[in-house]
Amino acid sequence: MKTIRIMSLLSLLGLFACGSGYKNLNTEDFANAISDGSIALVDVRTPDEYAAGHLPGAANCDWNATDFMEKMQAFPKDTPLAVYCRSGKRSAAAAEKLSKAGYTVTNMLGGYMAWTEENRPVTQYAVETFFTAGGKPVAITLIKHGTLALNYKGLSIHVDPVSGYGKPTEFPKADIILVTHEHGDHFDKEAIGILSGEKTMLVTNARCAEMLGYGTVMANGDSIGLPENIGLEAVPAYNYTEGRTMFHPQGRDNGFVLTIDGLKIYIAGDTEDIPEMAGLKDIDVAFLPVNQPYTMTVEQCVNAAKVISPKVLIPYHFSQTDLSALPELLPGTDVRLRDMQ
Repeated sequence: MKTIRIMSLLSLLGLFACGSGYKNLNTEDFANAISDGSIALVDVRTPDEYAAGHLPGAANCDWNATDFMEKMQAFPKDTPLAVYCRSGKRSAAAAEKLSKAGYTVTNMLGGYMAWTEENRPVTQYAVETFFTAGGKPVAITLIKHGTLALNYKGLSIHVDPVSGYGKPTEFPKADIILVTHEHGDHFDKEAIGILSGEKTMLVTNARCAEMLGYGTVMANGDSIGLPENIGLEAVPAYNYTEGRTMFHPQGRDNGFVLTIDGLKIYIAGDTEDIPEMAGLKDIDVAFLPVNQPYTMTVEQCVNAAKVISPKVLIPYHFSQTDLSALPELLPGTDVRLRDMQ
């Protein structure tokens, strides 16, 4: 009986670090805690460590960086945080400081080493986390080119999944798949098949639905409701420059605007800086393609960003286009240059 009491006491001390305001969990309990998507997951290792492999859905904020707390201010204090590092030491220090700053924090004991020793899933795709009006995290996995994956409250949304731009087998079955148009760098029957389960909803334009033989068809201007009260609007995406209109003719393809509890995400698809962009209001995050001659030039992207005025711009689908000047050309916009070639 005495041994049992000692073990229980040690377990309690492990759960709540001595005198701290954060909680420690082993890998299994940590995995269960983050599974529903309501907790913001943060990898506090260095960018190089993060790039080599990290937990799916984890954003990166380096504990050793001088601006760690400044960057963490992007995370609302009413949103629970789950943190981890290599072995648990840095994340414990981060959890301590964050809890003193008013955050509710869970730390993973044993860190990434313990996680991988148990053969739990890891990935190398970068993640950007944004927050709804209600403080819920929306984790956007930046796979490559035009391929994205969003997770909100455990709901999985894939955009233009293509096997050549990632490994669909690394992801669980999607709840929703959005396909903008028929080109092979956006439309891949194999990837769609791998990600599709019995309840997966596929939303696309008429041409792709015809090629697949199924799908919910949306035309420019259509709006539908998705699970978790998410709004989805199909918006125009096309070329207008002479000599380019055959790439993406007007009226055929879609861009998408997702409205998730007040958070508005614009995924442009393949388009130039078309006049219809003036109708996009209150965009929080915009994914704009910069891949001349098929989509926009850098100058067109700058014009589009000025028209849309997103809080955050993430250029994507840019191939070999040099984007280095974009932040200077858009001083009032949070331009995030990521590996989305």
